[in-house]
Formats: sequence, C-alpha cells, structure tokens
Amino acid sequence: MGLRIHFVVDPHGWCCMGLIVFVWLYNIVLIPKIVLFPHYEEGHIPGILIIIFYGIAIFCLVALVRASITDPGRLPENPKIPHGEREFWELCNKCNLMRPKRSHHCSRCGHCVRRMDHHCPWINNCVGEDNHWLFLQLCFYTELLTSYALMFSFCHYYYFLPLKKRNLDLFVVRHELAIMRLAAFMGITMLVGITGLFYTQLIGIITDTTSIEKMSNCCEEISRPRKPWQQTFSEVFGTRWKILWFIPFRQRQPLRVPYHFANHV
Repeated sequence: MGLRIHFVVDPHGWCCMGLIVFVWLYNIVLIPKIVLFPHYEEGHIPGILIIIFYGIAIFCLVALVRASITDPGRLPENPKIPHGEREFWELCNKCNLMRPKRSHHCSRCGHCVRRMDHHCPWINNCVGEDNHWLFLQLCFYTELLTSYALMFSFCHYYYFLPLKKRNLDLFVVRHELAIMRLAAFMGITMLVGITGLFYTQLIGIITDTTSIEKMSNCCEEISRPRKPWQQTFSEVFGTRWKILWFIPFRQRQPLRVPYHFANHV
C-alpha cells in the first residue's frame, strides 16, 4: 500500500516540528565536529562509531519526515463500506460521515482518522493506523540518538584522552563548554520526554488500546479477546518480520489476523 502525502496546515505544529529539526541539526553537526571527528583523528575511537552515529541520525530523520507527511488513515467523504462489515461502522457526530469503529474525529485536522491514537504537534500530524509504526520508530531512534550523543558528551570530558590538536580559532572550540552544556540540556530533556512517551505507546500497543481510548475510558471492545503482543505489534507495523519493524524506508501493508489465529502469530 503506497503512502499518501498528507500535510496539516497548522502554524503551531510547524513550530514544534521546526524545533525538533533544530535539535536534530544542532546535535548532528556539533557533536561530530567537537567530539567524534577530533577523537577519531587522534585514534581514540574507531570510525565505526561515527558511521553508527550518522546511521541512527538518518533513520531518525526519515522516520520524522515520513511520520509527518504520511496520511495517518484519513477517511474519504464517501467511504465504501463492505457489506459484511457494516456492523463494525458507526456515524461520526461531528462530520456526519460513516467511519469504522475505533476511529476518531480530530478537531485540529477536521476529519476522522482510522484507529487514531492522538494528534501530535511534534510531527504536525495525527498518529493513526497508517503512520503509527513510523511514530514508534521516531520515538525509538530519537531515544537511541539522544543516548548516543549524551554518552559521547560524557566520555569527551571524563573518559577519552585529552585532545592534543585543537584549533583555538574555531568558533566551536572557543565556545565548546557552552555548546556542550546546551546540547546536554536538550538531550536530557528530550530523553526524559521521549522515554515517557515511548513507554505509554508500547503499553498501548501491548494492551491493544489507543491513547484516546485510555483518556475517554470508553473502549467498547473491552470484552474482546486479548491478543498476544506479537500480533498487536505485527498489526501496527504491517508485518510479522520483526527485523522490518526497525526499517523506516519500507512501505507498510495492512495486516489483519482473526482472533482465533492469535496464538499462531
């Protein structure tokens, strides 16, 4: 299933996403220039660590861009309801359109989204059925990249050997302490926030409950059979191949497994 391009006209969301991109650029430019490259040139660290750093950064950026511009599962104005699934559809009391159950109307975007989890200003988009997997990858790689940058910042001052070749005329060298303090502050703030968000997202997938259902406490399917975590994650990521859960470059295919096959996923 190809991913439809989806843009949300929301200045607040653009500002939030711009802030995320600024933090990403700040760390991806300054951390290698101050820490990685100088210590690599003096033989303190192997080059593979730099490759891993940039690899994580690229995965993080791809997940951010795709989660932001991917259609989260917007319902068309005149959806075609399969004859055998009419009982699983309901009427939205805001846009007066038919929608599958567990869909939600986003007041900020102005339309209903299939299995909507929440509207996230940090990606300026809803998190729904078709981009939830990308949002999870974004949380994962943001945590990984932030932890990686914080670890190198710590090692730069307390573990690595002092640098012998330093060009004091460079701006980043003359203001190194202030730059690294700001990077550490942004990193710790980002890590704490993303860790909490990522944890709630994982719990929601394991329990097969969206954030909106938790807040409204009105899940109608509370008596439905509990699915194993492999099945709920497979449905979100669109594949049973666990290695593909970490790849943001692929296309997601919708995966639906009946409850009586739950133990065979």
